Amino acid sequence: MKPHLFDPATENVADLAALHAAAFTDAWRESAIRDLFATPGVFALTVPEGFILARAAGDEAEILTLAVAPAARRKGIARALVRSAADHAATLGATSLFLEVSVRNDAAQALYRGLAFVTVGRRKAYYADEDADILRLPLPPDFA
Repeated sequence: MKPHLFDPATENVADLAALHAAAFTDAWRESAIRDLFATPGVFALTVPEGFILARAAGDEAEILTLAVAPAARRKGIARALVRSAADHAATLGATSLFLEVSVRNDAAQALYRGLAFVTVGRRKAYYADEDADILRLPLPPDFA
């Protein structure tokens, strides 16, 4: 499975919103995702069962969201999406990839740590009543 670079001018942003709604109870609306694509440096990589939305600015990139349909989880899709996003961000000139992840989200924590992300900080109450770890991956990635 090779994620492809999503083109919001020719592909359906509603499909991304539907995937986000399947993956999260507090899902982003289509209009919010469309607005993000209007921001310089924002890109998405997709597969039929999921997508990753990220932003590159200068020498930094950030994962904004990663959504995988519940029935397709634990099949390597999220890992493939993160790897592709890291590679793409590096081609855009980023030397670091950041994200915030709930300290209680064990599956996501394991995914990112397994890809060599390291904790560089913490945001208190980032997710309502949950703290989030700030994770960083040096780019270009060294995915062995």
